This record gives sequence, C-alpha cells and structure tokens, in this order.
Amino acid sequence: MSVTGPLSLCVYCGSRDGSEPAYVQAAQLTGELIGRAGWQLVYGGGRAGLMGRVADAAITHGARTVGVIPQSLMQRELGHAGLSELHVVETMHERKQMMAERADAFLALPGGIGTFEELCEVWTWRQLGYHDKPVALLNVDGYYDKLIEFLDQTQHRGFVHAAQRDLLLVDSDAPRLLARIAEAAKAATSPDDYRRI
Repeated sequence: MSVTGPLSLCVYCGSRDGSEPAYVQAAQLTGELIGRAGWQLVYGGGRAGLMGRVADAAITHGARTVGVIPQSLMQRELGHAGLSELHVVETMHERKQMMAERADAFLALPGGIGTFEELCEVWTWRQLGYHDKPVALLNVDGYYDKLIEFLDQTQHRGFVHAAQRDLLLVDSDAPRLLARIAEAAKAATSPDDYRRI
C-alpha cells in the first residue's frame, strides 16, 4: 500500500498518563507533529490518558483524527467526542484490524500491556507479510530500555532474526522518529492482506 495522500499514522499508547511528565509531553508533541505535518491520526478512540493527549494535540494542530473503540471500553477509556470519525465496534479484534487498515504506519508510545500487545501484533503481522508498513517505538525517557534490551536478547539467543528485529524502528526523539517513519512509509507498496489474522 503506497502513501498517495497525507500519511495516516496509527498511534498506540496508554489510557493513563503514567508517572512521569515526559510521557505526557511526548504524547502532546506527537499529536502536534502529526497535525503540523498535515497527517491523519488513527488511534484507539479514547480521551483518557496519553490516548487523549495525542488526540487533543492533533486536533488542536489541524489533524484529521480517526478513533476505533470497542463498546465495552467506551466507559473505561471514555470515547472521544471531538474526533473526525469515531467507530464503535464489537470486539478488540475488529478494533485492531480497522486501525491497521486505516493506517500507513504504526507508532507505540509509553503504555501498558495493551500497548505492548498491539505493538507486537502489528510487528508480527509485518513479519508474516500481512502488510509492509513501518512499525516504530518511541522510547520516552528510557521507558522502553528494558524491553529493547530484551528484544536484543531474543535476537542474540536465536529466536528472532536480525532482519525481523530491524523491522522495528526505535528512537528517543519524536521529530526524528516521525521523519524516519515518513521515509520508510514511501517503500510500503505491497497490498495489505489481513484475511488470515
């Protein structure tokens, strides 16, 4: 799938703010950068935590915003009423597939097990050839240092090939990482195929 219009970036992140101001700042900066670049934000549709921070900043800076949220999480994650589109779906599976179909690239910010699961799943989909879109991780204030160390261990101990490990773009600087994502998205030309997920 080649990017022909403004890039559509799917952001995974926490439905809480976390313990450090740096996480909120990174979420707000990411939303601002998406808006200033004229991109579209695709995300989980909530207004709580970092999810809401990214969306609010993107909206403030003129981005089109698409949220996808299961009915069961409408109260917990507080569905965002100010989006360009808010899709309420039945299952998490539908949520993740729709987000993937609407995106040209994927970015994980700090978050909990839901964020980890979404990142690993879309990275796995890339490895399996369901898409060839960039997958990226923003390591804010060292939040993902131990995860990155573990991922390196999976490679060193023979469970992940270097080529698969290299599919995950990692950076601690949001503007630089978004620039890397934009460049990598130019090479994503294969048609998506999520029929087997």
